Amino acid sequence: MAKNKTVYVCQNCGAESPKWIGHCPACKEWNTYREEIITPSSAAISLSDAPRRKPELLSGIEVSDSDRITTGISEMDRLLGGGMVRGSLIRMGGEPGIGKSTLALQLALACRERRVLYVSGEESEGQVKLRAGRLPGENDQCFIYNETELENVITQAGMINPHLLIIDSIQTLRSTLLESSAGSVSQVRECAAMMLRYAKETGVPVILIGHITKDGSLAGPKVLEHIVDVVLQFEGDGNYVFRILRPVKNRFGSTAEIGIFEMAGDGLREVTNPSELFIRRDREPASGVSIAATVDGLRPFMIETQALVSSAVYGTPQRSSTGFDTRRLNMLLAVLEKRAGFRLAVKDVFLNIAGGIKVSDPAIDLAVVSSVLSSNLDSPVGHHTAFAGEVGLSGEIRPVARIEQRILEAARMGFEQIVISGYHRNVKEQNGLKIRSVVKIEGLVRLLFS
Repeated sequence: MAKNKTVYVCQNCGAESPKWIGHCPACKEWNTYREEIITPSSAAISLSDAPRRKPELLSGIEVSDSDRITTGISEMDRLLGGGMVRGSLIRMGGEPGIGKSTLALQLALACRERRVLYVSGEESEGQVKLRAGRLPGENDQCFIYNETELENVITQAGMINPHLLIIDSIQTLRSTLLESSAGSVSQVRECAAMMLRYAKETGVPVILIGHITKDGSLAGPKVLEHIVDVVLQFEGDGNYVFRILRPVKNRFGSTAEIGIFEMAGDGLREVTNPSELFIRRDREPASGVSIAATVDGLRPFMIETQALVSSAVYGTPQRSSTGFDTRRLNMLLAVLEKRAGFRLAVKDVFLNIAGGIKVSDPAIDLAVVSSVLSSNLDSPVGHHTAFAGEVGLSGEIRPVARIEQRILEAARMGFEQIVISGYHRNVKEQNGLKIRSVVKIEGLVRLLFS
């Protein structure tokens, strides 16, 4: 009989060492190694009594749209490429309190006339029932199971034979084959591997809810991201109502899609037209406000950028941004001072992206610059103008991708003009929307404030 093996495992990256070391050579973190006991026989467990499958010719394999299971939530189905593929392993992560469990339970209730097994290791059956009472949807075939041992979960899943299995969360599961505690790297890795095998053998899609680390990445060893078929990241600010579901990895669909939800008292509501929520055009024009035509994934929408430039009270000017990279803000301020002659080095600059969402689209640069200039000159830009362009270090306005989609979205929202890069070619006006082209920062200043 093989003996148990004692190893030290990094809780951050999953690297193993025969002895304890203070500094992980793989991820460079300190004091992350924990002692764990590995049972060699754990890999020999069988999840199904079905006979061994034989190789099949690729030409003889038949697939159809029926191999996907619709979730009942259109935003989720669109992210997954039309629904969940049978036998797929989906991992969804996010910050605590962001709404992962709410979305998972709402998904279980939306799958009507399908058996769903919702396994909760963090809440009792009564607590899940109370939370389900305020959520939309009703599924008479939704089973709630409070359990943390993986073997019991697999046994119950074999008896119920669900169409969908949801685990909340993977960090609470533990296998009796390992002596380490739940949430350790070895337990997370072993449980995920067994869930993968269960999904492939039975054809049941499995959703694993996971936590994230302090730097915003999914907790657990990196090998899990290669094991699972789909990785979904749930983003948002707890102080705001908007949430973004972003696919980081998707073997059965595009990773260029995003799903936008609004947190309400009755759960998460789908946002089909985000432009109407992120901008306000019913108020008087104010300085420091401009509208950017952004594209996140394949979805264009308009978003409001707010800037405030004031005299520095303290010796060192402050630079602060919410929803926008602070380092990129510093770069844009340096371009304005060097190429346009604005003395911003002695002033405080604050930037905010309305709605509490994070924007990484480089096309928002032009709107950020316009907001900063508008606040510095105390001259409003107006709600009738939209912006879409990237700003380079030499002060040129660079072209951006999907400019036609941005123009169509601005025209649909009733804007009168849009400012884009002069390097775009063959761009036509849409529905009376005027196209204003600029090549340099100096041209933007003359266009807006001369």
